[in-house]
Amino acid sequence: MTNNENYQEIKSMMRSKTLHTVCEEARCPNIYECWANRTATFMILGDICTRACRFCAVNTGMPTELDLQEPERVAEAAEKMGLNHCVITSVARDDLKDGGATIFAETIRAMRKRLPLCSVEVLIPDFMGDIDSLKIVMDAKPDILNHNIETVERMSDRVRARAKYPRSMELLRNSKQLQPDIPTKSSIMLGVGEEWDEILQAMDDLRAVDCDILTLGQYLQPSPKHLNVAKYYTPDEFAILKEEGLKRGFSHVESGPLVRSSYHAHEQVKSASKSKEASTV
Repeated sequence: MTNNENYQEIKSMMRSKTLHTVCEEARCPNIYECWANRTATFMILGDICTRACRFCAVNTGMPTELDLQEPERVAEAAEKMGLNHCVITSVARDDLKDGGATIFAETIRAMRKRLPLCSVEVLIPDFMGDIDSLKIVMDAKPDILNHNIETVERMSDRVRARAKYPRSMELLRNSKQLQPDIPTKSSIMLGVGEEWDEILQAMDDLRAVDCDILTLGQYLQPSPKHLNVAKYYTPDEFAILKEEGLKRGFSHVESGPLVRSSYHAHEQVKSASKSKEASTV
């Protein structure tokens, strides 16, 4: 798989432009499929996270990198890849006053200039609940605002570092209040110790803040230092959860063992658009 021509071409381009992808840093199991199809999730603001979540393989520590030219390099790379949909995420940058929101906004604008027909999704951290930082991102008008709750409320403090379940819900609520027409999205990884009823409650909580798109995937332990897997869900269980999500009114639910937040993201944009059109008829 690693000899795939598109994969090698994209990997070489990322290195030449000193760009990072969450595909590599988080060891995503879908990297070869996505890169072979010329899609990738760019990770801005460096590759060192200020948080140490127990499920995540990204390096943690005190970041030294803040590259003001990064938005233009991301847009240039996306243009060369000929992307129709681009996902932009980041490490948590609690060391920055705005949590990196300005760089997110500038990356969105750089994408618009180079690829006006390319839809842009951002997967943002919680900015420690700072609504002014969120507003900076929302004012740049991404096509989808994604923020992952990662797990159910009971497990949140154990699984995530510094992030809070109520804060994440409030961020998703505020996103819709700031820009009602921009679809919102979140993700839950299964297998960290949650109960079935808690998954359904998390779905209800997301719908209560008008979250449009949901992805559900299996947690896989990236190293012995990380959180152990408590349960492996079957494909049938993922299929049942997809139906549960759709019954609750999500415009799109992506559910499967290897599903990650950005998997088939371009299809989620189309689903959200169709749902929006239907609601205005």
